[in-house]
Amino acid sequence: MLVRDIDQIPAVPYGQSALKRIVFGESEGAPTFVMRVFDVMKGGASSHHSHDFEHEVLILKGEGVLKGDDGDKPFKEGTALFIAPNERHQLVNTGEDTLRFVCMVPLSGEVSP
Repeated sequence: MLVRDIDQIPAVPYGQSALKRIVFGESEGAPTFVMRVFDVMKGGASSHHSHDFEHEVLILKGEGVLKGDDGDKPFKEGTALFIAPNERHQLVNTGEDTLRFVCMVPLSGEVSP
């Protein structure tokens, strides 16, 4: 078993306004999924994109909007998001503080920024 403090995991830039931490992944022995934590700066956003795998997101801190082809969906701390394969999506930080969320993807979904 592994126990990690996410604030002790090195963060790497992800796009122009975010940082990414890989909490558990292939290098930690995870055979199926990658758990990542993202910090999106005030006014920032993830890229607007889609991919052929699902992912699940849990908002830890902050608030924002999930943009998609079926409209904008607001979220806040404690909200869980499911993004199906091939759905275009973008997480936008609309709050006054850093947006922090956990994002789970299959091992094949973990790519460099």
